[in-house]
Amino acid sequence: MVIIGCDFHSDFQQISLLDTETGEVKELSLRHREQARAFYAALPPGAVVGVEACGQTQWFEALLAEQGHELRMGDPAKIRAAMPRRQKTDRRDAEHIRVLLAENRFPDIWVPSPAERDARQLIVHRHKRVQMRTAVKNQLHALAINQGLRLRWRLWTAAGRRQFEALPLLPYAAQRRNELLRLLDEMDRDIAVLDAAVAREAQARPAVVRLMTHPGVGPVTALAFVLTIGPVERFARARQVASYLGLIPAEHSSAGKQRLGHISKQGSPLLRLLLVEAAHVAVQHEPELKRGYARLRHKHAAGVAKVAIARKLATRLYWMLRNQTNYRQLRAGHTQVSPSHSVVEV
Repeated sequence: MVIIGCDFHSDFQQISLLDTETGEVKELSLRHREQARAFYAALPPGAVVGVEACGQTQWFEALLAEQGHELRMGDPAKIRAAMPRRQKTDRRDAEHIRVLLAENRFPDIWVPSPAERDARQLIVHRHKRVQMRTAVKNQLHALAINQGLRLRWRLWTAAGRRQFEALPLLPYAAQRRNELLRLLDEMDRDIAVLDAAVAREAQARPAVVRLMTHPGVGPVTALAFVLTIGPVERFARARQVASYLGLIPAEHSSAGKQRLGHISKQGSPLLRLLLVEAAHVAVQHEPELKRGYARLRHKHAAGVAKVAIARKLATRLYWMLRNQTNYRQLRAGHTQVSPSHSVVEV
């Protein structure tokens, strides 16, 4: 059996190879992609390759699957924590991963399927297009305000747009306004197409449809939640989900003194943003979340209250997935603790 520790980079990889039958150890540096393809094609099928999880390995995963090798993704933080020496080189990193594999101490993580990754690309692409549209709208707002036209959201109504287009501007400012309005129309059409694609993906997944029954949770948030969380059985408690999403405070406690900081932000930034946006809508339609938000808003800043409600929303969505219940069933079967705690964490 061949065990390979791989320190993966965008243009090359440093590997440490162990043949368990002969005890031979080799160290090689492989350029991407032809040299790496030739090397793994020459190995007998069944080699185990370990790498730290990163964002440039999709082609490498497909290559190893094609050649019949097993790829194991590891938690980068745990891999580095298991290395006591302070000398860090590519060769040492590859050797360290190989040792962890050989000693059955490699910290495996869950890896989504190619179809799930592709669906994530749809969510990310839509989000980036929305950000671009927001940037265009901000520029148009600035142009309007500079001419004394302050309509806020009414600028995007038919009447507001007519007022804006009728403003007398100097030639270059008028050209900028017209081109930005054209870009805005194009982006609106593109985002509408992406919204339709998200709706189709959501309807094809019963778990996503179930989450969409909660007030404030639409296809984008529900689909992103399911694709990010993965198999809900990975989490024994709702607090683990909150930690996974970076919605719990950072902590540095010792000797009986507890020190809490801001939220850790160690999870998906996009899902956190979507949960906060969903929470903002949910508090307008869900009585218990509304009361909880009002109580927190009275004691803390609005941002702190929104993040706290986002965590409660994530907790609810977790229980809906775990118990395979919709919002109505969740409300009918929950145990009331306080106006701001709708679901009991066990």
